[in-house]
Amino acid sequence: MATSCITSVYGQAETEYIIKKSRFITSLQEVCREDDARSFIEKMRKQYWDANHNCYAYQIGTAGLIQKSNDDGEPSGTAGRPMLDVLKKSGITNTVVVVTRYFGGIKFGASGLIRAYSHAVSQGLATADIADYLPYDIVSASFGYPYVSILERLAPDFHIRIADRSFSDTVTFLLKIPAEQTESFQTAFTNSTNGKALIHITGTETIPVIRTKKNNKM
Repeated sequence: MATSCITSVYGQAETEYIIKKSRFITSLQEVCREDDARSFIEKMRKQYWDANHNCYAYQIGTAGLIQKSNDDGEPSGTAGRPMLDVLKKSGITNTVVVVTRYFGGIKFGASGLIRAYSHAVSQGLATADIADYLPYDIVSASFGYPYVSILERLAPDFHIRIADRSFSDTVTFLLKIPAEQTESFQTAFTNSTNGKALIHITGTETIPVIRTKKNNKM
C-alpha cells in the first residue's frame, strides 16, 4: 500500500508494568493539535493525582514538527526526553504519551530511570493500535450489471473500499482507492469491461489504515 503521510497511535491505549516496586502506567492518545495534547496531559494528572510523577512527551504534525517533553520532578533528562526519543525513533507523530509513576521506595539512578521510562513508552506503542493515514481517491464507477462481479473481484487486489452502490439501468459504485492504486485500477477495470465503464475521480480523502498487531513494527 501507499507510503503513509502520517503514522500515529489510533485512539487511546494504556499499559502498566512494575519494576523495583515502582508502578509505571503508560497512557497514549492520538492528537492533532497541541491543545489536545495539553488537555490529555491534564486529564491524566487529575486521574492519577496521587502519583509521584506524571511525565509526558508529545510529537505532532508531519515529520513531528511540534515536540515537547517534561520530567515532572524526575531528575532532568531521565523521563520526558527518553520518552520523546522513543516516539521519534518509532516514526510516530500526532501522539501524546503520559507515563505515571508510583514510587516503590527503591531508587533507580539516572540510567535506570531512562531505561524504565523508555521501556514504558515502547511497551505502550507495542500494544496500541497504530494507523497510517493514507491519501485515497474518491471514485465513481458506472457500468452494466454483468460487470459487478469483476469489480468485486478486483477490489481486494487494489485495496479498494466500497463506500456505496446504487442500482438503476446501470450500476454505480462509490469507491475509495489508495491514490497510488487509482490509475492501475482504472486500466484494469476498463480493460475488463471492454471500455464500457465510466470512471471519474470526484475527490480525495485521508483515511486511517490500522496495522495488524504483527505488523506494528516501528
